[in-house]
Amino acid sequence: MPLGGRKKAGGLMSENREMTLEEHLGELRRRIIWVLVTFVLALIVGLFFADVVIQYVQSNPISDEIPLTQLVSLSPSDALRVYMQFAFLLAVVITLPVALYQLWRFVSPGLRPVEQRVTLRFVPAAFLLFLVGLAFGYYVVFPMILPFMVGFTEKIGTEAMYGVAEYFGFMFNIVIPFGFLFELPIVVMFLTRLRIVNPMRLARLRRVAYFVLAVVAITLTPPEIVSDILVTIPLLLLYEASIWLSRLVYRKQLQEDEAWEREFADRTS
Repeated sequence: MPLGGRKKAGGLMSENREMTLEEHLGELRRRIIWVLVTFVLALIVGLFFADVVIQYVQSNPISDEIPLTQLVSLSPSDALRVYMQFAFLLAVVITLPVALYQLWRFVSPGLRPVEQRVTLRFVPAAFLLFLVGLAFGYYVVFPMILPFMVGFTEKIGTEAMYGVAEYFGFMFNIVIPFGFLFELPIVVMFLTRLRIVNPMRLARLRRVAYFVLAVVAITLTPPEIVSDILVTIPLLLLYEASIWLSRLVYRKQLQEDEAWEREFADRTS
């Protein structure tokens, strides 16, 4: 059934009428507008609380390699740049559950009621995994990478002077990708519920997925085997967990399909 085949936001549609392409695009536009409005409001909130987060990070350094009190501003705009980066991250965190909910609202009319209830649970789970990914990147990966980079500075005999914008920009480039990488199990479960992927297909793609995840881990970590392994293993476990969760969802779908077919047969008999 096409997305939105049963309902349309704002009111029920006739059971025998499907939404046209123009109606789908209009519905998608409304969902995107909701997300954009939320992001703008969240960015305003982030501007008010960014300094609180910055002070927390500065007072609780994740590594002693670079004392945050020794960071320097190399440009008049560096402080504003860092401030906006933290405000943007806070806005993303606030907007994410709204964006996930709007995505669910867009696809849910094309799902059966039981599928609607199940997929709605993915929203808080996806938000939680995003936060776990950020924490993993900040508390595990970033402290491994920082000493390696500082060590190179000492090897070439250069006096270290780190800019505040460059330091936090480097930190965000490491931490934020892990927030999205940790969404993998929820994305796979959601796509399985939509019948776009299944555990058999994921298992066949295991070698390709392993290679891609290993490349991502090696790219984000210093060229040192221990760090590569420590980051690669959690990503591979995430993929295996995704296959396992997809298998659970797939089996549940088969049971629901059988129950629906029996109910339909009883009605028509």
